[in-house]
Amino acid sequence: MRVKILGCSGGIGGNLRTTSMLVDRDMLIDAGTGVGDLMLEDLIAIDHIFLTHSHLDHIACIPLLVDTVIGLREKHITLHATRETWQILKDHIFNWKIWPDFNTIPDEANPFLAYSEVRIGESVDINGRLITPIPANHTVPAVGYQLDNGKNSLVFTGDTTSCDELWETINKIDNLKFLIIETAFSNAEIRLARLSKHLCPALLIDELHKLKRPARIYITHLKPGEGEVIMQEVEADAAEFKPMALQNFQTFSL
Repeated sequence: MRVKILGCSGGIGGNLRTTSMLVDRDMLIDAGTGVGDLMLEDLIAIDHIFLTHSHLDHIACIPLLVDTVIGLREKHITLHATRETWQILKDHIFNWKIWPDFNTIPDEANPFLAYSEVRIGESVDINGRLITPIPANHTVPAVGYQLDNGKNSLVFTGDTTSCDELWETINKIDNLKFLIIETAFSNAEIRLARLSKHLCPALLIDELHKLKRPARIYITHLKPGEGEVIMQEVEADAAEFKPMALQNFQTFSL
C-alpha cells in the first residue's frame, strides 16, 4: 500500500493544498484542494473516497471530481462516510442548489456517486487493504482512519482535539508504523484551538503522552503563515516524540 500526500495544509495559497491522501491509485482519504493537482487519468482511476468529516477543506474537490469523470468511467465512485457526514453533504452540497445530487443521477439504482456508510471500528476491505474508522473529537461528527495492509498500519487522526477513545484504539494497533496527527494552531491561539476543537502544540503534547506504541509521527493541518512557528513549538513541546511536519507529495509505503 502506497500513500501519497496530495494536500496537508489548513488553507490555500501558493503551493498550499488542503487535506487529501491518495492510496495506491484508486482511493482517496478526504478530498481537499490537493486533488485538483491530479492528472485526468489519475482522477478517472479513483473508485473510493473515504471522508473524515464534512468541512469544506476536506471535501472541496468531490463535486468537481465526480462531474469531471462521470462520462469517462463505466462504474460509480463510492463515497465512504458516516451517516451524519453523508446527510450533511446531501443537505448542503448535493442538493441541486449548490451542486447536482449525483447520488440520484442518472437514477437512484445506478448513481454516479454511491454512498457506503462507515462505522467506528468496522473495517472496510478494499482488495485486501483494510480501512478502519477510528474515533475523533471535532465540531462536527468526525472520524480518523487506520490504513492496514496486514504488515503495517498508518493512522490519520483527521481533525480532532483531545480524544481518549482515539488513543485507546491506537494503542491496540500492533503493527502501527506511521501516525499523522493535526496541529492547526500555535500556542498563542490555544483558546481558538479549544473552541474549534483542533490541537495546538501545548494540547498536542498532552495527547501524545497517551500514545503507548512507537510510531513515526507527522504533523498536519498547519495554519497558513504560521507553519514555522507551530513546528518550532511542536519541536520544543514534543521533542521526545521526534515529530516532523507532513509535506505535500510525501509518500508512505506500508
